[in-house]
Amino acid sequence: MTDTHTPNGMTAGTAARLDRLGTDGRYVVVPMDHGITLGPVTGLVDIESTVDAVTRGGADAVLTQRGVAPRVHGNRNGAGYVVHLNGSTAVGPDVNDKRTTGSVKAAVRAGADAVSFHINVGSDHEREQIEDLAALTDEAAEFGLPVLAMTYARGPDVDESDPEALAHAARLGEELGADLIKTGYSGDSESFEPVCEATRLPVLIAGGSPDGDLESLRAVRGAMDAGAAGVSMGRTVFQHDDPEAMARAVSLVVHDDAGAEEALERAGLAVA
Repeated sequence: MTDTHTPNGMTAGTAARLDRLGTDGRYVVVPMDHGITLGPVTGLVDIESTVDAVTRGGADAVLTQRGVAPRVHGNRNGAGYVVHLNGSTAVGPDVNDKRTTGSVKAAVRAGADAVSFHINVGSDHEREQIEDLAALTDEAAEFGLPVLAMTYARGPDVDESDPEALAHAARLGEELGADLIKTGYSGDSESFEPVCEATRLPVLIAGGSPDGDLESLRAVRGAMDAGAAGVSMGRTVFQHDDPEAMARAVSLVVHDDAGAEEALERAGLAVA
């Protein structure tokens, strides 16, 4: 007999779409929404080839702004698709001032399996972003779309790697009705455990600026050991010289419980 229960009381549609974003409750998401923030950087000029490469490498899902959706479909090799719904530019007056870039209806029209939203907990714009995320999760629930909340500890008086601040940010996402949480990594497994314990939702770590293949994979391994459910890594993967191989290495850590060095070797990348 088939189990008809869904996790956390979510609708069957939300649960089904959430399954498209991961494998057995673990997630390798490659966000490529950086065109708004940084412009046409390496890896995003020919986004079609990059989407094809990272999904062939094992990414469970990719994430972009809705305008480039036509360039994603047909190249994602059956992977899930997340549409991001806010953004800012690095050349503007405040990169932390994320503004809404679309609606749930627009994401549905773009073929999304889920939507995502970025909030900076501790920033000068926290109040408005809390309101916007709360409204988004309510709207997304009507359509049965999961919400990936990117809840960062980020502001003028915030240490972005402080476990207490990260735990607060992660819990805030659950309190506002999200289905997945993405946040920063504290730097080691022991200090990241309280972050994962702060919420019953799956916690994914952000990649941030590339810090070398081995160090990036050690961070993934540490997060998984702390109880994380996966990663949402952008530039570390899509700006790699071999994005397919790097996606494979990350996937090996997340899905096969490989160590960092083992994952690099199995993916065909040099161990520095």
